[in-house]
Amino acid sequence: MSDTKKNFNLGDFLTKNSMYIVVAVMILYTGLTKDNFFTLGNAANIMANTSVRFIIALGISGCLITRGTDLSAGRIVGLTAIITATLVQKPDFVGKFFPNLPDLPMIVPLIAALLVGALLGLFNGTIISFLNVPPFLATLGTQIMTYGLVLIYSQSKPIGTFKNEFVNLGQGKLFGVVPYITVIAALVGLGMWVLYNKTRYGKYMYAIGGNEHAAEVSGVNVRLSKIKIFLLAGLLYGLAGFLLTAKTGSAGAGAGFGYELDAIASATIGGVSTAGGQGTVPGILLGVFVFELLKVCLTYLGVSPDMTNVIQGLVIIVAVALDIRKTMVRR
Repeated sequence: MSDTKKNFNLGDFLTKNSMYIVVAVMILYTGLTKDNFFTLGNAANIMANTSVRFIIALGISGCLITRGTDLSAGRIVGLTAIITATLVQKPDFVGKFFPNLPDLPMIVPLIAALLVGALLGLFNGTIISFLNVPPFLATLGTQIMTYGLVLIYSQSKPIGTFKNEFVNLGQGKLFGVVPYITVIAALVGLGMWVLYNKTRYGKYMYAIGGNEHAAEVSGVNVRLSKIKIFLLAGLLYGLAGFLLTAKTGSAGAGAGFGYELDAIASATIGGVSTAGGQGTVPGILLGVFVFELLKVCLTYLGVSPDMTNVIQGLVIIVAVALDIRKTMVRR
């Protein structure tokens, strides 16, 4: 019996779950010391913020699972947010970005955002697969290039005054409690769970992350699979950019800045291994939720934005260090 049943190791448990424990203690402390923390309004705000970042983290997760990364995610979100903003302004607004643009159906800016995101994702995947450029460098180049496109397209101007139905999509709530964008994110998460667990796409993705050479020998088209993964990531970034603009009610050149780092940290906290081959959709959601709660708690506790950045950076380092430790233990 003792051979088949592992003894509970408190130290190991605390190490593996230290991030969750720290955040749970912070939530409890913040809730007990701040009267307006445990409120429906704050819960809705957390859900809305988590929803957009969850979609981005889902996109970046496939890149991480295949032992890659995507540093261009935040800037692609920013570009698609800006493009969306220029297409959803009120028709009678005198300061419209495109003065002669007619009133477009909501589906048009959504398709535009998805298409731009998909093209940039395809660009990343093609460079990585066919030119054998490491994902870190390939997506770093795309990040810089995309930011240049943002500045050129937006003319470095903030863009706002959107149609009411568009703003309602980003700021409205189902039954007055659950944000619409949370419902959208839940549906996307469900679709990604099916894709990762019930399809050949997911099987190939995990196989490449586990051992790329073995996957190729066993018949997996590694190049095509990677292109599909980055293409899907771009699509999800486009959707996130569309929803981010609806949520904030405006867009500027700084939209999406640093979101890729939050997504990588959240995915790692949620169990997506930097060594590849591991990660689940529920785990990613938990990681995003924990990372968002951490930031909210710090804000409520009066921690300055600068110090919050310091703490977030430390969290990323600790999350990756714990992931590496778990990987070494498994081996």
